[in-house]
Amino acid sequence: MSTNTLRFEDGAVQFRQRLAVSILSQRPLLIKNIRSDALEPGLRPYEISFLRLLDQISNGTRIEINATGTQLRFAPGILTGGEVEHECPVGSDEDKNQDNDDSLAKYRSIGWYLEGILPLAPFGKHDLTVIWTGITDGTCYNQDDPSVDYFKASALPLLGHFGITASDDALESNTGPEISILRRGASPLGGGQVKFHCPLVRKLEQPIDWTDVGKIKRIRGNAVSCTLVSSSSTARVAYAAKGVLQRLLPDVWIHTDVHTRKQHQCGSSPALNVHLTAQSTTGVIMTVEDGLKHRELPEDLGKRVASKLLQEVQYGGCVDSDLQSLALLYMCLTPEDASRLRIGRLTPFTIEALRLYKLAWGVEFRLQADDETKTVVLSCVGTGYRNMARAST
Repeated sequence: MSTNTLRFEDGAVQFRQRLAVSILSQRPLLIKNIRSDALEPGLRPYEISFLRLLDQISNGTRIEINATGTQLRFAPGILTGGEVEHECPVGSDEDKNQDNDDSLAKYRSIGWYLEGILPLAPFGKHDLTVIWTGITDGTCYNQDDPSVDYFKASALPLLGHFGITASDDALESNTGPEISILRRGASPLGGGQVKFHCPLVRKLEQPIDWTDVGKIKRIRGNAVSCTLVSSSSTARVAYAAKGVLQRLLPDVWIHTDVHTRKQHQCGSSPALNVHLTAQSTTGVIMTVEDGLKHRELPEDLGKRVASKLLQEVQYGGCVDSDLQSLALLYMCLTPEDASRLRIGRLTPFTIEALRLYKLAWGVEFRLQADDETKTVVLSCVGTGYRNMARAST
């Protein structure tokens, strides 16, 4: 590979993020020591499945994996977009009692794949439409994968802040980004189906200046159960969460959504999850979620997620913790002008992402701490990125 290659010796750390940056920057990627010391070394089935998905939505991509699976060479092609169907690996009944060991994990939820595709989705030759089949709810090997509901509530408004609202091509559809849950399926057996649509853009039109957090004005939520979980359990979760939140804010509404195999054709694995979203007077949206743990009462789940939302609000910032890296990546792609974004605490994943962006594009972020609000304002000058697949049209 050329000297322009992005080289990493630390294995599968930020696996999806590095692949996305490789495609956007059009720089080859070399990853070594992928779980080289693990009991089962090499790439996992869900990571190979993600590589196949990238190959489906691009043209000219070359992927080389060594015999043990511990080294990956990735030469990026051009994103084509289009309509794609992808089946994600799922588990079996034997996986219900697996240890909390990520090195043994063989499958992840649809949200894990969606999170990896979001940085690339607007920059194809055509609008991107992906229909995933797999796990929509529940944890996989106790990994906290963001659910599809999380991205529907929090990521789609973020795309709108960067001007990704409708296709720049008159020949493409004029609809904005959209996530539809066609059928739910919990871990480990899956059976859910999700449709994701994102319009193409030639470039991000303008830098952002998003520092006004505002005041929280409403909270909305959804308690979802799948297969063999009674409707009373979802009601108990919603009631407990509202009991915490209504002490601080009167405008709280949590919907209960019960899915059964007979009425909704959902998957055969049971699950109970709750998603809560706080919206401020300036349009800031913060979302948290979690699922019922082993031998946990529904009331405990409701109180825990409500407390988690209040903690996220206390951190402050204009994006929640799980979307920091995506927002900062889009800032790197804005026009060659200064962009600013206020966030709460910097997560370890975001810190690694900042290093990756500097390595790929040379973009350095200036961090200014605000002692009064306990937040951080990050600013950078964008690269003026243009959609390579549409640059000549």
